[in-house]
Amino acid sequence: MISTTNPKRSTASSDQAAPNVRCAIYTRKSTEEGLEQEFNTLDAQREAAEAYIQSMKHEGWICLPSDSTTAGSPAETWSAPHYSG
Repeated sequence: MISTTNPKRSTASSDQAAPNVRCAIYTRKSTEEGLEQEFNTLDAQREAAEAYIQSMKHEGWICLPSDSTTAGSPAETWSAPHYSG
């Protein structure tokens, strides 16, 4: 999953640089199975997200550095905010 933060975007002309869009990458695997591999699904998720962000560089997208990865944590044990809509 890619999460982006975008300051108010103006309808700037094409000769102006696009404002930065900071992108955070969140990778997740519900079990620890396969994580011992040199290249695992978490690596693949991050690599794909980084490639997509790089493809959007012309729109001002930049990838934030990686802080952590969640592995082997079932979703039901997570305390993530819930949004009602």
